[in-house]
Amino acid sequence: MKNYGIILASGSGSRYSSDIPKQFIKIAGKTVLEHTIEIFEKSNNIDATILVITPDYRHIAENLLLKNNYKKVVKLLNGGATRKESSYIGITSINDDEANVIIHDCARPFLSEKIIDNCVKALQHYDAVDVAIPSADTIIKVHDNIIDSIPDRSELQRGQTPQCFKLSLIKKAHELSKNDNNFTDDCGLIVKYNLAKVFVVEGSGENIKITYPEDIFMADRLFQIRSSVYPESTSLAGIKDKVIVIFGGTSGIGQCIFDLGKQSGAKVFAASSRTGCDITSYTDICNYLESVYQKTNRIDYVINSAGILTMGKLLDREIDDIKKDIEINYIGAINVAKASIPYLQKTKGGILLFASSSYTRGRALYSTYSSTKAGIVNLSQALAEELSGDKIRINVINPERTATPMRFKAFGKEPDGSLLEPEKVAEASLKTLLSDLTGQVIDVRRDS
Repeated sequence: MKNYGIILASGSGSRYSSDIPKQFIKIAGKTVLEHTIEIFEKSNNIDATILVITPDYRHIAENLLLKNNYKKVVKLLNGGATRKESSYIGITSINDDEANVIIHDCARPFLSEKIIDNCVKALQHYDAVDVAIPSADTIIKVHDNIIDSIPDRSELQRGQTPQCFKLSLIKKAHELSKNDNNFTDDCGLIVKYNLAKVFVVEGSGENIKITYPEDIFMADRLFQIRSSVYPESTSLAGIKDKVIVIFGGTSGIGQCIFDLGKQSGAKVFAASSRTGCDITSYTDICNYLESVYQKTNRIDYVINSAGILTMGKLLDREIDDIKKDIEINYIGAINVAKASIPYLQKTKGGILLFASSSYTRGRALYSTYSSTKAGIVNLSQALAEELSGDKIRINVINPERTATPMRFKAFGKEPDGSLLEPEKVAEASLKTLLSDLTGQVIDVRRDS
């Protein structure tokens, strides 16, 4: 049985108060619609995606489909005047005798693959599935600005999307409600007409709906700090014979990536200050990459794991010392990315940079280190969009505290078992390079 995703993007965005509907507003370099489509593109549990779009903006949607070359989008339908009508249009466009239908609001671009997976699993046992989260707030019923009652919060949950159904069931619900305009959502029809039990899958606090202008600022921040999980199931067999260049590859995490890549059959080259390659010198980077290219006639992946961790209050540190932090941790990454692009354009390869858990919030005594790592994340997110036309992927590995020489020099001995092993970071790094991910922050944790 096929799983169809229906993305409802036909709203006018009247509450958003913008010249264009909110689904076409850009956040983190892409429109809300693009972010939402990509969730369904990446899901292993979605076979085909149907877009129901605002007719007046169909041309924008068509251009986005052409630009991104989505593989799963099979239909682009003009929506109706109401959400109910748009949902009906999407549902009735499916000709299968039976299927699983996953209906999602385009304005929720933070849906996780885990929620989709759990919904599809639930459809093996139930014909209707909703997604909701417990209410953290007390809900009050108000009449004429006076509290009428206070329902028991333990029985209340906040509904989200997707809402998922067997095709035959949701078609029947819409047929029964043709003349019923008292509609909130598709699950409401199932409950109203007592057609089936609706199972509830746990949603996520991040699965917010963009409704008002202020929601864009929250969404933009979420995209900035959001992280992905590296594809653990990916086989390293795909790295065989690939040419990998690692800057900072003679110690710590970089050396572990070098060793694992070599063991897996890749052609790996390591550069660092020890080998005479200065990460802060764009010329040095260019010369090293060209020397590798002359030997191999291709470069598939470029990694920059070089970094420096220096402690101290900003006021107490020398300006030249501060500049060194910035040049190594940030300018070095820019040098590597810029110099790598011409080679990676030929192979449609990937770039991997490194952040730190401190990128989400500056740490006292490590202000320049934290801020450069935040810069790395923003740089990668921007480059992911710039390089999408070249099919070059760029991601950031964000390991938790890792047992490396740099860490030891900065903090000394730490309790056994409290640090992430660099070998795990190396494995996550190579598997990320082999994935289709781009513009993502990949968390690597001891318990992941």
